[in-house]
Amino acid sequence: MRSLRVSEDIVPISDFKAQASEWLRKLGESGQPLVITQNGKPAGVLLSPESFDELTEKIRFIASVEEGLDDAKAGRVHRHSEVVAEMKKRYQKPARSRSK
Repeated sequence: MRSLRVSEDIVPISDFKAQASEWLRKLGESGQPLVITQNGKPAGVLLSPESFDELTEKIRFIASVEEGLDDAKAGRVHRHSEVVAEMKKRYQKPARSRSK
């Protein structure tokens, strides 16, 4: 994502309302967020669906890493060998017997 360009990526709400479909088309093409202002101040940010998905996936990933770090600090950890043994127990297919 490129840097925010004041001349292109910030629009007053009145302009956005008057040309919403055009702004949405531009948003879809560029992938850049659009800052919408009201009374000269930022009032909201409009994202493309792809940008929203990317952002929320990153947020979930970071939250998972933080949760894992908190677990490690609190001692809520298991040895690698214990995890491997449990996964094999749960998910390994039983060996097929050869019958003639």
